[in-house]
Amino acid sequence: MKKRQIVKIDADRCTGCGLCVSPCAEGAIEIIDGKARVIREELCDGAGFCLGACPEGALSIEEREAPEFSEQAVEEHLHNRPKTYIVQTCFNCGRSEEKRILLPCRKDGQSLWVCTRCLPPLIHG
Repeated sequence: MKKRQIVKIDADRCTGCGLCVSPCAEGAIEIIDGKARVIREELCDGAGFCLGACPEGALSIEEREAPEFSEQAVEEHLHNRPKTYIVQTCFNCGRSEEKRILLPCRKDGQSLWVCTRCLPPLIHG
C-alpha cells in the first residue's frame, strides 16, 4: 500500500442522512447501521464530490496508506449492486432529478441541490 488521498468520515458528526451517497459516482459510500461508511477503500478515488453534500461537515479528505483506487473494482461493484439511490430535489422549485438535471451547490452555509433552470437566476440575480 502507498499513501494517497481518500475520504474520511467522522462517525461522531455523521447523522446518516445519506446525502453523501448519491454524489459518490463510484459507490464507495453506503449507509450502514445509520452512519455513512466507505465500504471498500479501493472504490474511493479521493475526488471528494461527497464532501459538499454533507450538512454536518462529517466528511474530509485525508492522505494515508490505503489500497490503490481500482477502476475495475468500481465497474464490478456498480454492475453488481442494486439500482437504488436517494432522489434529490431542487431546493428552489422542488422538481426532482427525475425531471431536471440537478447540481450540488452551497447557499447560506447549506449543501443543497439546484436544477439547471433555477441556477442562472441565483447566479445573476
